[in-house]
Amino acid sequence: MNILKFFACALALSATTSFAQSLPRPEPQNLLQLSASGQVEVAQDYLTLSLSTTREAADAATVQSQLKSALDAALTEAKKVAQPGQLEVRTGNFSLYPRYGKDGKITAWQGNAELVLEGRDFARISTTAGKLTTLAVNNVAFSLSREQRNKVEGEAQAQAIERYKSKASDIAKSFGFAGYSLREISVSANDQGFVGRPKVFALEARAAVADAPVPVEAGKSTVVVTVTGSVQMK
Repeated sequence: MNILKFFACALALSATTSFAQSLPRPEPQNLLQLSASGQVEVAQDYLTLSLSTTREAADAATVQSQLKSALDAALTEAKKVAQPGQLEVRTGNFSLYPRYGKDGKITAWQGNAELVLEGRDFARISTTAGKLTTLAVNNVAFSLSREQRNKVEGEAQAQAIERYKSKASDIAKSFGFAGYSLREISVSANDQGFVGRPKVFALEARAAVADAPVPVEAGKSTVVVTVTGSVQMK
């Protein structure tokens, strides 16, 4: 008899548990969804300047040899003044492809080689670029260095968090609640920037004066950090 009672109780408990689990959970009450942003504007401190050259000849070997000579000469010159963080030197795109005539046959070969100068020392980079006579500037881009980005992002994040907390507190009080508690929070960051001078300006200036520094002027970036999430008003 005791065994029967035991099984009966176990079955009843199991049924009760299953029934409770099948019941829909009540929706959270007094939740507030909101977001807040912080932003810091700062001068771009990192320059990426790429130079390239294009060669064409009847055969691929000649084009490759010409590109290699032009790239080696520029690379040797640039490495003389390279300095970690201030002026980094690296090779970029190196491509070789055929040109076809109307009859579908190869009529010539064309290739392109690229060298990239980048770093925080704008004067050193622009002066070096002006001395690389075997290559021509084809792109100038400004951005934030990793150190600058981390510093500014931290400032913007602190702003966003304080604004989020202030907004949550004010809204909770406006609805008659004493305060709030955090539930879910997400933080995202991005920056919006622009270059100070267009690419065409730098190309024209370099063509006008041989061995002269390439004119460059940085713009500014605005780092924006956004905090979004929900809080429980209470």
